[in-house]
Amino acid sequence: GAMRSRAEVDATLQTAKLNPAELLPAVHCLSFGPQAGAGECCLLQLEPGLCAELEAGGSLVIRGEKEEQAVLCSKDKTYDMKIADTSNMLLFIPGCKTPEQLNADQASCNIIHSQIAGFSNNYWELRRCRPKLKKLRKLLMEDPYEGPDSQKDQTSTFSKYTTEDLLSLIQASEEEILHQLQVIDACKIEGYWRILEFDYEMKLLNHVTQLIDSESWSLSKVPLRTCLEELGSLEPTDMIEHILLSYGRKYIDDREVYFEMHEDKICRAIAQMLLQNAVKFNLSEFQEVWQQSVPEGMTTRLDQLKGLALVDKSSRPETIFLLKVEDLPENNQERFNSLFSIREKWTEVDITPYIQDLCAEKQTVGALLTKYARSSMQNGVKVYNSRRPIS
Repeated sequence: GAMRSRAEVDATLQTAKLNPAELLPAVHCLSFGPQAGAGECCLLQLEPGLCAELEAGGSLVIRGEKEEQAVLCSKDKTYDMKIADTSNMLLFIPGCKTPEQLNADQASCNIIHSQIAGFSNNYWELRRCRPKLKKLRKLLMEDPYEGPDSQKDQTSTFSKYTTEDLLSLIQASEEEILHQLQVIDACKIEGYWRILEFDYEMKLLNHVTQLIDSESWSLSKVPLRTCLEELGSLEPTDMIEHILLSYGRKYIDDREVYFEMHEDKICRAIAQMLLQNAVKFNLSEFQEVWQQSVPEGMTTRLDQLKGLALVDKSSRPETIFLLKVEDLPENNQERFNSLFSIREKWTEVDITPYIQDLCAEKQTVGALLTKYARSSMQNGVKVYNSRRPIS
């Protein structure tokens, strides 16, 4: 419409029964610009940290395949995106001056004509969430690496994944993905991320532990160079080094590279090897065989098996069976459904390793249990069962 004059503005204020003395002298007269359509603009609410990251030249990426709920990632964090509706319409006005700016600039003309460039009734809200990393292992397990002699690897039709591929497929930030690749002991072979097939991994580990045994080395000081010289004729040296990195901590002493072997991790892997050959195992027999199977000088303890195996104390005799946390669903409710279908009542000690990874920042296992389970006392022990009937 036509530009308004001061007289028209004052007349409008009078009609609206507003006292001009209580208002700032400057008046914004708004009109819609030619291209001000709804849905042209999206608003995203950022916490100060993310804002600073963008201003410093960082970038934010939206990740997810078509059927997944979108997440937004910074370089090291992941956020769920939710639409928040507002009751007031939000108007975008380029070059709009705030009351503070107007007060500072007394000389400004007191009628300001502004064009609205766009409007919106909602904005995207970000909520920090757990990176969705289950899929990472799942993708790499499609085609685990069976070693250099494997026929399967030459003829394999499976997809192999580079870092770039994983960044486009996994709903997590780059730092979270790279950290998780370390956690699951993935290694880069010819530019692709791979997980070693379990039997091949055990074969490599066995070579190393036998060498340690025959050389009578201390488990805290295994020399890299000698390992590569002695075992290099049996397996590729980068595989020998990978297994040492997976099952030990690398350090340098007097310019030589050594590894301090992780006792718990080695004992755990050997337990998995023994347990995956049977549905259930007599607990005391298993413990005996397990202790005999680990390298000299290592001590097996059931708490090395958290999130890998479960003891059934109610059966006579007591039994133990394989139950791997990484095989369970990533979604909270589905995780609890699946645990309650395996066992009706759980103690907090037993269930903790299977839900620990679901805890959000600062959330406790207790809080998760309160939400997804109900508790009762059984022979003086607190147990948890499902809040809903398990089909």
